[in-house]
Amino acid sequence: MKADLHIHSTVSDGSDTIDEIIGIAQEKGLDVIALTEHDTLSHLTQIPEQFPGDTGLRILGGVEISGIHRPTNTRAHVLGYNIQKPELVARLTQPVLEARHRNSVKQATLLVQAGYEIDLAQLAQADGKYLYKQHIMDWLVTTGQVPEMFGDFYYRTFKQGGMCAFDIEYADVFEAVKTVKEAGGLAVLAHPGQQQSFWLIPELAEAGLDGLELNHHTSSPQDKQIMREYAQQYKLFLTGGSDYHGLYEPQPFGVGDFLAEESGVRAICRQ
Repeated sequence: MKADLHIHSTVSDGSDTIDEIIGIAQEKGLDVIALTEHDTLSHLTQIPEQFPGDTGLRILGGVEISGIHRPTNTRAHVLGYNIQKPELVARLTQPVLEARHRNSVKQATLLVQAGYEIDLAQLAQADGKYLYKQHIMDWLVTTGQVPEMFGDFYYRTFKQGGMCAFDIEYADVFEAVKTVKEAGGLAVLAHPGQQQSFWLIPELAEAGLDGLELNHHTSSPQDKQIMREYAQQYKLFLTGGSDYHGLYEPQPFGVGDFLAEESGVRAICRQ
C-alpha cells in the first residue's frame, strides 16, 4: 500500500485543511494517510467518515509529540499511532500547546513594538485556538510587510539569535514514548536523521519504542543505513512520510512524495 504516515493540517502548523489534504491524497492515488498533528489529537473528531470522490483512501489520526532529551537538550519528536486513550496524550501535550501559544503571542507583541502591524485577532490559529510563528509570518507576507515566508527576515528574526528566537519547553522524549504506549498506541521516533538522535534509540527501545521514521526528506543514505541496522537489532518497524506542512515549511515536497516502508504500514494499519 502507498502510505504517507506523516502529514500536518491546519489543526496544527500546516496551511492546508483536512479536506484539502484528502483531495491531494486522492489525486496522488494514495491508499493511506496519517494526520500527525503537533501535540494534539483533536482532529480525531474532525476526520470525515465520507468525502467526495471516495477512492477507498484510509485516513488515520496520529500525533507528533514535541519531545526533547533534557540532559543534552536534543530534540527528539515522537509520532504516535492508533491511540486508544487520547486523554492520556492530552495530559502530556496540552501544556506544550498552551506554552507555544503564549510564546507566539510574545513574538507577535515584540514585532508590533518593532513597528510591524499585526492584528492578533485576525491571525490564523491552529485548530482555531493556538498561534504558531508560521501564522505570524503568513500574516506579514499576506499584508505585504515581508516579501516571503522563509527568506532573510524569517531566519534573522526567528533564528540565529534574532529578537523572536526563543522557544518553549518540550515534553521529555521518554515520557512521550511511555505515554503513547500507555494510551494503547505505537510509538515511532520521528525523523532521527534530521535531529541526529540515533544514539537515543537503544534507550528509547527499552522504554517501548516501536518504530523509526526511515523515509523522510532529511534522511541521507547513511542515515537510512544506520536506521535499518538499529531496526534489525531492536526489532523496530520502519515508517515514512512527507512531513507535509503546505506553505508553512520551506520544502518543495508534497503529500505522498515520501512513503512508509512496508513493515510500518503493516504494523500501523493492521489495527
